[in-house]
Amino acid sequence: MVRPVPLPVDLYGIQLDPALGLARQLYQALRARILDGRLAGGTRLPASRDLAGLLGISRNTVTRAFDQLYAEGYVEGRVGAGTYVAELAAVVRPAPPSSADPGASPALQRLVTHHLNPPLEGAPRAFRVGVPAFDLFPFETWARLSARFWRKPSPARLGYGDPAGDAQLRELIAAYLRNSRGLHCDPAQIVVTCGAQQAISLCAQLLVQPGDRVAIENPGYRAAGHAFAVAGAELNGIAVDDEGLDAAALERAGDCRLAYVTPSHQYPTGVVLSLARRLELLDWAERHDAWIVEDDYDGEYRYSGTPLAPLAALDRQGRVLYVGTFCKIAFPALRLGYLVLPPALVEPFARRRALDMRHSEIGSQAVMAEFIAAGHFQRHIRRMRMAARSRRDALLAGWPTDVPGCAPLPRVEAGLHLCVRVDGLARERELVTAAAEVGVEVGALSDYWLADSPEPAERRAGLVLGFAAVPEAQIAAAIAALRRAWKLAE
Repeated sequence: MVRPVPLPVDLYGIQLDPALGLARQLYQALRARILDGRLAGGTRLPASRDLAGLLGISRNTVTRAFDQLYAEGYVEGRVGAGTYVAELAAVVRPAPPSSADPGASPALQRLVTHHLNPPLEGAPRAFRVGVPAFDLFPFETWARLSARFWRKPSPARLGYGDPAGDAQLRELIAAYLRNSRGLHCDPAQIVVTCGAQQAISLCAQLLVQPGDRVAIENPGYRAAGHAFAVAGAELNGIAVDDEGLDAAALERAGDCRLAYVTPSHQYPTGVVLSLARRLELLDWAERHDAWIVEDDYDGEYRYSGTPLAPLAALDRQGRVLYVGTFCKIAFPALRLGYLVLPPALVEPFARRRALDMRHSEIGSQAVMAEFIAAGHFQRHIRRMRMAARSRRDALLAGWPTDVPGCAPLPRVEAGLHLCVRVDGLARERELVTAAAEVGVEVGALSDYWLADSPEPAERRAGLVLGFAAVPEAQIAAAIAALRRAWKLAE
């Protein structure tokens, strides 16, 4: 009987499956022992012939495994002395934290705690919130412009681009904001983003340190709150009344590093921040050396009167970062937005964005630039505004006035959605659940509040209804379905 040659280290636990690649399995087994410390730095490995005899495999198989370990630096050869485990720093690797134990990483814990629920997918239904009438988008025009660009693109635009965005698109955005918002900005102040959410996330990453207090509207856009919370901010909910964010409550809140607001059409209540409040907010930012992130997510939709100037247009101290998006005029899948920044912030924001994705995809930027330059964008805005007004009117005219526990619908002068109050959370849940059972999407206002809100729970109830997503006939059909679901008289 032939006894196996004694080995300098204990490798007898290695088991290889003949049905799989033997050299790869051996390499992985030895690497695992090196990484977890079972094979310490400086340990001499057995000769290839001896290890092959122990495992019952060919010497060539062992040699291939050793060669891979040599190539990756796990082992090293010493002339005339054999193969040794390399001296690696911190060879013992702790087990990675599981999703059940996120405490090992504060950032991961914040991400788990402030998980962002994805928006609803699929074709829109009544009364989905946050969705424009993208059934009206001129896709044929867009396809023609896209084909023209890709037919013979300039080689200069096919390499790595400016992380701040395509130069022509930034110039056109600046001109558009000057004409439509009275916001005079230089194209160099604009950073193109993948939608408004990335713009908000960049603000959170660069303007907030862990432990900073951030003021957000309450109720408000929860995805923005999540972005700041994941950056380590302590969220401070500020009440919203008929004039928008309560500036006096913000002052009482103490030392906040930043305030996030939706002044043109507060999300989700729909109120417009008054001029007096706008001036108070700018004064607060100047006195406290704080930032204001102004999210103008659906500012193109104004149905009566003259829109108030954005905070950014009133800002004289460089405290406002203006967030805009094309997704509420075109379609959400486009993922094209922008930031208008105080000049000193442009370079750091562009650099930070470059770390994530280098730059936005050039095709959508170039086509949008041509879409604006050729006049299609302004025509489309007029078409979308008219359609949204018509769909709003269809909802206001057809909505039942006899819904128990539900307040009358408010006046709607801007935006793509409205909010109506309901008497209590129990009634809110009844109405939302019954609507879902007949295929109608009705949002719950209670979902937009911070968990620790001082507002009594029963006063947080309401319905949030988007009215722009579907044509008037589908709105009428949805209202009829709600009447049946809510057991109302026809």
